This record gives sequence, structure tokens and C-alpha cells, in this order.
Amino acid sequence: MGSLVLGISGNLMSSVCLRLGDKAPDFTADSSLGEINLYEYLGDGWGVLFSHPADYTPVCTTELGRTAALQNEFAKRNTKVLALSVDSAESHRSWIKDINETQHVDVQFPIIADEDRKIAEAYDMIHPNASVNATVRSLFIIGPDKTIKLIITYPASTGRNFVEILRVLDSLQLTAYHSVATPADWKDGEDVVVVPSIKTEDIPAKFPKGFTEVKPYLRLTPQPNK
Repeated sequence: MGSLVLGISGNLMSSVCLRLGDKAPDFTADSSLGEINLYEYLGDGWGVLFSHPADYTPVCTTELGRTAALQNEFAKRNTKVLALSVDSAESHRSWIKDINETQHVDVQFPIIADEDRKIAEAYDMIHPNASVNATVRSLFIIGPDKTIKLIITYPASTGRNFVEILRVLDSLQLTAYHSVATPADWKDGEDVVVVPSIKTEDIPAKFPKGFTEVKPYLRLTPQPNK
């Protein structure tokens, strides 16, 4: 098994409560595709890191299958995906065969081996009230600056909504480069909200597609990158 090196600001930490905007803990660990360093693997792109309580779990089998089916969608968004479980890389490779068979996919992304739970502890994936030795089903979106942009934690009984994950990625990538926010239930291609810091009289120069002033604090404009 490959070695594990885990650091937060250069220091090993046994437990931390991560919040939005925090630096994502870097690590080097064994995986179903061999040894992987998180920062090197992500490069200058976006990343999705999501955990599973253990291999050969039914809901997670469907989730990994769904992720594999959406690999091209993540690639379009310059986003790499990594899964994590506290089982070994060898176990992961065997599980992937089941995933490919039952979900009719080809899993090409790595599943990280975290047998000593150091990564799980650094990402606060161990919730004692749920389980003292298995990760909860957390998902992190990591930006190109290696900070955490989204954290979602699901109960074991509820499978993740990957349409929502792609929707949030679209929103994060849009709002990172344009002075807009996305309203409730927004989907790619729909109108967006002009951020309050932009004065109404300055909107036409910045958003030439036009805008609608619903209220002085609620100004809508067509999605600027479409």
C-alpha cells in the first residue's frame, strides 16, 4: 500500500471542522489507480471529493455508477472527481468491477484508500453520533485555488442528487468570474441576479444584454457567459 501524507498549512492535524473558504487539506494516498496527490491530481481545475462509509454498500454503488455515467459532464466543467472509502485500494478495485457490471458504466476516476482514516478525520467525515469508525457521506467541491466551495453531508439512506451537484458547479463557476448570483432553482442558461454591490446605473455598461429591475435590490440579467 502507498504511503499517506496529509497536511493542513503544512501541519498534520487529527481533526478539524472545515468551513466554506477554508483550504482543502492536501494529501497523498493510495487509490484504485495507484498513489495520488490531491493538489497534483486537480491541477488548476475544479474537484469533487466525496466519501462513502465502506465498499460494497448498495446506495454508494449506485452513486459511483452515476458519477461514472456523468464523467463527460464533469470533464466539460474542468472538474475531476475522487471518491473515498476507509477500505483498501485492492478492495476498491474489486468493488469497481461490481459497479461497472451492475450500473453498466466504466469507472475511470480514483477511489481513495483511507484505512487509517486520516483523510476522513482531516475532512471531518467521522461523525461519532452516526458511526465511530465509518465516514459519513460527505461531498466537497474544491475550487482551482484549492479552497472549499461547497460542503454537503447526506444521511446513509439518501442517495446524492448529481443533477444538483452539476447545477452547483455551474453556479460556482459562473459566479466566480462574473458579478452575479444565481436565484432559487436556477439552471444553466436562465437569468441571474446582479450582485448588490453594483449600482443600478452601472448595470448597462457591465451587462449589455439588459436587465430587469424587480426591486431596487433585485435586478435580473441574462446569464452573461451564454
